[in-house]
Amino acid sequence: MDEQSAPVTMHIYCRVEVLVTDPAAVTGHAVADLRAADIDWSTEEDDLETAVEELRSDLAASLADMVDISQLADDVPGVEFRGGLCWAEQGPARDPFRSNEP
Repeated sequence: MDEQSAPVTMHIYCRVEVLVTDPAAVTGHAVADLRAADIDWSTEEDDLETAVEELRSDLAASLADMVDISQLADDVPGVEFRGGLCWAEQGPARDPFRSNEP
């Protein structure tokens, strides 16, 4: 590819499976990250303590909040991370890219 060509937007789709051996550690870390975040709670729908309780009661949300997909392309020359989506689900694997699955 010509080094002078215009940037090209690409999409990378990933599925990662993890085993959570300590759910309390995951939610505890997510809560600590939330407490340390620079969030103006006056502009949010809920408050810090409500958000903390939501994280403590939802392992999937806690795990997804902690996964930093922005590091996916670190050290890849000529690539700049621009955004993405990360979520976590409990249960058997499914293909979110197939339209015939719920």
